[in-house]
Amino acid sequence: MPTILVVAAADPEAEAYRGYCLEAVAARYDVVLITPVAPTWERKFITDFEIADPDDAQALAAAGQALAGRHELAGVMTWTEWYLVQTARLARRLGLPTNSPEAMEAARNKATGRTLFARHGVPSAASMTARSLPEAALAAATIGYPVVLKPAARAGSIGVIRVNSAEELPRAFEFAAAGARVGIESTKVLVEEYLDGPEVSVECVTHRGHTTAVAVTRKTLGAPPFFEEIAHSVDAADPLLDQVAPVAAAAIKALGITCGVQHVELRLVDGRPRLIEVNARIGGDMIGHLVQLATGVDLARAAADTARGQAPDLTRTRHSAAAIRLLYPSASGTLTHCHLDAGFAARTPWLEQVTFQRAVGDTVILPPAGDMFSARAGFLITTAPTADVAQARADEALAHLTLAVAPQRSASAA
Repeated sequence: MPTILVVAAADPEAEAYRGYCLEAVAARYDVVLITPVAPTWERKFITDFEIADPDDAQALAAAGQALAGRHELAGVMTWTEWYLVQTARLARRLGLPTNSPEAMEAARNKATGRTLFARHGVPSAASMTARSLPEAALAAATIGYPVVLKPAARAGSIGVIRVNSAEELPRAFEFAAAGARVGIESTKVLVEEYLDGPEVSVECVTHRGHTTAVAVTRKTLGAPPFFEEIAHSVDAADPLLDQVAPVAAAAIKALGITCGVQHVELRLVDGRPRLIEVNARIGGDMIGHLVQLATGVDLARAAADTARGQAPDLTRTRHSAAAIRLLYPSASGTLTHCHLDAGFAARTPWLEQVTFQRAVGDTVILPPAGDMFSARAGFLITTAPTADVAQARADEALAHLTLAVAPQRSASAA
């Protein structure tokens, strides 16, 4: 089989959220891996590996050259947001098909993206860059409250917060700035127009500059002012796909992306799509798996196919729906109970998967002190003929799931 090089993160939750991607690619390709630490669970899916920090350009190049010396590589890919630019540079160095590093930089940097969207007439949000609280105050006054503050180059809703008034701005700016400070491409904060409407994403595949919108993901967000995503659903028959597909494709083209899988986030404002951002990789939160359950289209395999310059197979073989519910405790603290009723699971074939990322005794920390990586306890996935039924089944499963914490004691109470 052809050999694909995957640049992967050493994320302790990678198996839970990206294991299905590696398994799907390995079913069609020989896979070699570059990862910051020695592989563990990945070993059954790979034929070779090199250990290197993808943020170290010299180490990544050396690892890539070493693997290229031992294997005839057909393509290079990643599903890790933080490694998009580095992976494009590595592919170019190895003479393999790739998006340009400049296009990946534009996708990673939301400020650059907003500029390109405006230049190409893609309906987006008003946005200004702020390096300090006074600049943020001026930007918010110019755009008009409510506004959204976010790091220019992060993901997973980290550091993203809604601000309703000038009085809320100082604390919100510090929250967003803290998220931005760990960024690689940019440590700036954006002040943006709040797009009031339901949020969706469009899962797309691009080959030789032509984009196909495969599915729409409907999203449920947690309590404001944060934008934590707590549920998603995909329906193969979603009528919204035809409406949002042209905007998603226009946004991808504006960034200069010519190949790969994209996760394009939008909001429907007065029924019309307005762009939030383009993520130039498979969506997180098991969205690629939901798409396959609902439509039969394998986005991970499509990403590998386009990485070698081959047309992907996007034939729909299923006409169903799937939903995921991300499990969060009600408060920060120490997990005391974390389980699903075994009898319920045994009699519900539509409960496709239940995964716990935490165990009793672990600490979970919700925003603003924490983020998605510290707050989530796991997820469950349901299937059904329609998204509404899949979501109702997720509600039913939640009623049979116990997730309890002993709340953290405040400093004053200690």
